[in-house]
Amino acid sequence: MNYIGVIIEESLEDKSILEEMKILSTKIEHVTEKHKTPWLKKWKLHKVEVSAEKVAKISEKLSKCIESAHNCWYADFKNNELHFIIFRNKIFRIDRTNSKQYDEVKKYGISLGIPEHQVDFNSGIENW
Repeated sequence: MNYIGVIIEESLEDKSILEEMKILSTKIEHVTEKHKTPWLKKWKLHKVEVSAEKVAKISEKLSKCIESAHNCWYADFKNNELHFIIFRNKIFRIDRTNSKQYDEVKKYGISLGIPEHQVDFNSGIENW
């Protein structure tokens, strides 16, 4: 089963990683104070699809492409069973039925300075 995720283009130091995924849709959002990224006025969000065969390899590559200057970015891919949550140089592989695993990732994200409302990994992209 393929994985679906969202990647903010501006979170990447090397945007060529996007060529390794199928981009399903793209939208541009204005950044607000709530986003806690004052260095950006807008960002481009790509809803992407990654095959089950490539998700581990792409996650590894992506963890090295995420912008390091601000240390507050992540990307994620999920299907019905697993959820890959990727930070710079750190990847969490979550069993979606195990809420305790999400608690660890949320704690890690907040320790990086990511606002709590942005580490609600159970909220979905399904309605995108």
